Amino acid sequence: MLTLSIQAQPAIDTAANAAVDTAAAAAAVPVEPAAAAAADAAADAVSVASLSFWDLCMQGGVLMIPIAILLLLSIYFFIERWIVIRKANRQDDTFMRRIKDYIHEGEIESALNLCKNSGTPYARLISKGISRIGRPMNDVLVAIENTGNIEIAKLSKGLPWLATTASGAPMLGFLGTVIGMVQAFYNISAQGSSADIATFSGGIYTALVTTIAGLIVGVVALFAYNILVAKINDVMTSLETKTMQFMDLLNEPA
Repeated sequence: MLTLSIQAQPAIDTAANAAVDTAAAAAAVPVEPAAAAAADAAADAVSVASLSFWDLCMQGGVLMIPIAILLLLSIYFFIERWIVIRKANRQDDTFMRRIKDYIHEGEIESALNLCKNSGTPYARLISKGISRIGRPMNDVLVAIENTGNIEIAKLSKGLPWLATTASGAPMLGFLGTVIGMVQAFYNISAQGSSADIATFSGGIYTALVTTIAGLIVGVVALFAYNILVAKINDVMTSLETKTMQFMDLLNEPA
């Protein structure tokens, strides 16, 4: 009996090893497709994550060009007007006091030269009033107000463009989205039953790019417009203050 059991042991070991190999082979069969699927999913995730802002802009189509031009022009007008308005609102605390001294001393030419050298909107305002000294006070005031309107119009140059861009850029982006949606539905219709969700969703996100771009440009232009309007209002307040000071100066006894 001992001999039989010893001889049977190699057969048992062989059968056990064969069973283990079979199980390992069976388990390895579904692993490879699962690993491949996981690798494909990871690759897709990487490709989606690597979609840059520039890639989105390129997907927007030809209407992204005018939207980009509107953005650049809005930035240019904002910076240029900001510099001009900031210079216009430059204050000289001694200006009105010196004007008052020159007028009381009868040095009209010196007062006019001071205004000319200052080069600010309120200096040109006062210069116009000085040139009308001797005429009725109402004529002096009207001349100053007309000059003030001209100065404000100069400072407001470019603001209508920003206002138009603030409202027009989103509409232009929406137009691009509508065109993109029409193209997407046309492609789906052309593919017929072979169209899948990837085709539909890809057309939608591409079409929405122009709406996003238009809204961004519109928001930038709107903020730029409101900031510049606030700065111009500050200049208007300064002009009104200088006008009242000058009119009070003319009413003072010599």
